[in-house]
Amino acid sequence: MILKTRARIALATAVVAATVLPLSGAVHATAADGTSADTAAYKGLPQGSKKTKTLVIGVDGATYDVLAKTPMPRLKGLMAQGMTATSNLYADPFAPTLSAPGWASIATGVWPDKHEVTSNFFWDTNFEEYPDYATRLETADPAVSTLTVGTWEPITDEIFGEKTDRRIEGEDDTDTTRTAADYLAHGNPDSTFVHLNDVDEAGHDSGTASSDYTDALTTTDQRIGQLLDAVAARPGRASEDWLIVVTADHGHTAEGGHGDDSPAERKTFVIAKGAGMRPGSQRNDIKLTDIAPTVLAHEGVAINPAWGLDGAPIPTVTPDDFDSVRGALRTRADETEPGADVKGWTTTPPRGWTIDNSRMPAGGVTEWRGWSFATDEFWTNTDLGQGREANVRARDVFAVADSDEWDDKPHGDGRFDSTLVSPAYPLHGSGAVNVSYANHYEIDGPQTGDVYAVWDGGQPVLVRSHRSDANAVEHLRLTPPPGARSLQLRFRYTGDNSAFWTVDRVAVRQPTAAQPSTH
Repeated sequence: MILKTRARIALATAVVAATVLPLSGAVHATAADGTSADTAAYKGLPQGSKKTKTLVIGVDGATYDVLAKTPMPRLKGLMAQGMTATSNLYADPFAPTLSAPGWASIATGVWPDKHEVTSNFFWDTNFEEYPDYATRLETADPAVSTLTVGTWEPITDEIFGEKTDRRIEGEDDTDTTRTAADYLAHGNPDSTFVHLNDVDEAGHDSGTASSDYTDALTTTDQRIGQLLDAVAARPGRASEDWLIVVTADHGHTAEGGHGDDSPAERKTFVIAKGAGMRPGSQRNDIKLTDIAPTVLAHEGVAINPAWGLDGAPIPTVTPDDFDSVRGALRTRADETEPGADVKGWTTTPPRGWTIDNSRMPAGGVTEWRGWSFATDEFWTNTDLGQGREANVRARDVFAVADSDEWDDKPHGDGRFDSTLVSPAYPLHGSGAVNVSYANHYEIDGPQTGDVYAVWDGGQPVLVRSHRSDANAVEHLRLTPPPGARSLQLRFRYTGDNSAFWTVDRVAVRQPTAAQPSTH
């Protein structure tokens, strides 16, 4: 087991650092079972038979804003041919921006509060309930061929499980790349994960502002090219359907290091080329947890809702109503911490939605006077370390009621009291109505969070009361009154300088009424 720390301090004797050998030195890949790659190549990996193939390349510690400005022709080519999405990670106390929580989230498709990897140790993981995607592939079809090659030992020893057909630890990134490329070009894996570590090492040693860091990025780009060339050289490439993903587990500071909550450490990315990925597209609604379900779906494995995945196959992720206001977002008014050029908030609701601020006192911080619509880049950076970074289940623009931040400026007598009102959703009969929404509710004083149903414009009916911390996708099953033709939802939040409530991805679905039998 290998521990990475944010400060690179001396490690306990039971934990050893990953060895990085000179690129020109002799290298030799060692499999998790102790056999060598040159004797186990192909023979140790079952020959896959699928025409659908996946390659996920993980670049440890790659900071997107530096990467975007660095000459990386192979990666930039992949971006031009596919989709690029940026998003932010969590931070303490949810989980630190360390490698193990990041890679576990990528491999499992769930966040740290589910897989329970919250440090670089693996003492109390929940991989039995939330296994890696290679394990799910093998469970669905034991004949599938799965391969993991990684420079950081826990990738092959801990994060990808024993059901993976071949788990090989490379001695350094040169070794890892050469081994993975050999399997890709001459073997026949159906699903391959490759982990590269040199960028993270450069980040720790020199920081992202250094030439060492950008040199590591350009060298890693060449290694990505080797892997892409290996795929292109496959004899059957023309008849294969490849999904190729490049991602990172966290970023780094300019000075070097990670684990804290700065924007540079939290920002990460997903670059994906394949079916359903529009060439040259940029997205703000894709997360690291979408990678695992995207691989599964590409390989023909149906996503079981009972698995409780936080992610979804990328082609199935569509914008919601709140995302439509991105073009109207504004820079800061009263807030001082978000960057002066960051457009990340508005109190103007999307079409069909309204905000009832009739009970709100005058004054307070402008951005948060009543329900607002915000991005993570803006909202979480208003006051770091207060739990906002745990809003991981929202995507792109979300609705937020924040009595804590609103109270930071003088206001009239009374408490924060605002209601977010949805459109009236049409109904088609008496069948049950399923309501869902991504919910992050955090308490730090007196507050309430209530959801009301309004049938056909009648009196609001309380259907859900939030009175304790919650961070999940909520599901409500409502029974409409006889003859009801519409349902409106109202989210009322009150707070006395307490914490906040975020709501996103509100969905109302009523199963189509069964048709009478003709037999």
